[in-house]
Amino acid sequence: MQASMDGAPPPTSPTGLSVYVAVSQLLGLTLLATTALLVYRVFRHEAKRSTKALHALLHGLALVIALVGIIAVFESHQTKGIPDMYSLHSWCGMATFVLYLLQWFLGCSFFLFPGASFLLRGWYKPQHIFFGITLFILSITSCLLGITEMLLFKLSDSYSHFVPEGILANTLGVLLVAFGLVVGYVLTREEWKRPPLAEELALSMDFKTLTEGESPGGGSQ
Repeated sequence: MQASMDGAPPPTSPTGLSVYVAVSQLLGLTLLATTALLVYRVFRHEAKRSTKALHALLHGLALVIALVGIIAVFESHQTKGIPDMYSLHSWCGMATFVLYLLQWFLGCSFFLFPGASFLLRGWYKPQHIFFGITLFILSITSCLLGITEMLLFKLSDSYSHFVPEGILANTLGVLLVAFGLVVGYVLTREEWKRPPLAEELALSMDFKTLTEGESPGGGSQ
């Protein structure tokens, strides 16, 4: 207030600080959302139905966050007169979002809601797992491309001089890669997979009998 009364301009934040704080928060939300991938590793002894619902809910929340981010980017581009969808970051990011939406929709259709046969579920499950890991890799790649793009735009002349903003962004990128490696390691360890409960095995056999016309012993009815 005193500065304003004296005619001096109010103090401002250092150049680039607000941008990188916003990026760090977005990355934090993204990292939090992607741990939906680990639901079946963490909740090992809870009912499968509840775990599926939580898995779908967390991924649905991630979709909402991603949609809000995409809308904000397009509005920002429109305000600043920046062209849309020209960079590799935007291509990878939009492809990731569209495929992620499709993955969520198919996952709910096959596994959460009744209707899909045992045979179809068995066929789609490996595809769902593969594309889940693939989308996780794509999301990290898109974030890394976005960080690099922002650095080239904001720090094109000073980035090579190890300015604080560049070091912070590089650190966030390295942490993002480390996060991806740790999550990928957890997901690929066979012995850490969620073991099916006894009642789940029985329900699975009953479901197969009803949908495929087979008896629990494997013979046709």
